[in-house]
Amino acid sequence: MSSFHEHDNKQLSDQKQAKEINLKEVFMVLKRYVWIIIMITILSTSAGAYYSNATYSPMYQSTARIILGADSALISTLKVIIKDSTVLEKVVNKLELPYPSETLSNKIQVESIADSQVVTITVLDSDPKQAAVLANVVAETYKEEIPKILDFNDVKLLSEAKEILVPINQDKNRMTIISFIGGIVIGIGLAFLLDSLNNSVRKEYEVEEILGLPVLGTVSKMKKNNMQKKKRITRFENRSESLGS
Repeated sequence: MSSFHEHDNKQLSDQKQAKEINLKEVFMVLKRYVWIIIMITILSTSAGAYYSNATYSPMYQSTARIILGADSALISTLKVIIKDSTVLEKVVNKLELPYPSETLSNKIQVESIADSQVVTITVLDSDPKQAAVLANVVAETYKEEIPKILDFNDVKLLSEAKEILVPINQDKNRMTIISFIGGIVIGIGLAFLLDSLNNSVRKEYEVEEILGLPVLGTVSKMKKNNMQKKKRITRFENRSESLGS
């Protein structure tokens, strides 16, 4: 019974020792290649920041609201006409825009508020003032043109679009943060890869694992300067002894 407990205790001791060795080895690998991890993290973060600044373009949106005095079925049809070229070409000509009605259509989003006759006309643009102007002119032009298209006159302007100076895409630093985290992960991965490719033996337990023999002693690594200093001290002592004799 006692031998069984001794066997269990030995297993627990071996497992604990193995965990301590593994944790220590992980720390030593990170310490040994810390300069690689730091360099890769710096390069990755810098690249992410440069890309983010080079490609970032703030976008602004502004919304005008209109009321359509119709049932839900007709409102669906009326909403489609807001983005139709018949209306938007008039807007392009009024504002002398440098792009066609198809491009303007891609900037516009039309939605209806649930259980109401209110329809929103939202415009997305890189200029906050232009976004408001476009939304208002689209709403006004639609009110002017829809009677000619469908003989429908029950359109009211509920509220004008206002210039909003806060961009909707404020996550400018997102790419930089992702690049920073990615740099750390790649750096650590490369550190362990380089360590696994290094076949030199650095620890006593590695010698025991490879050769299956116990380590009887170790030889300390000495710097060249220290060795030369010790040689001078030894020569001085020998000279003193010879003079004394």
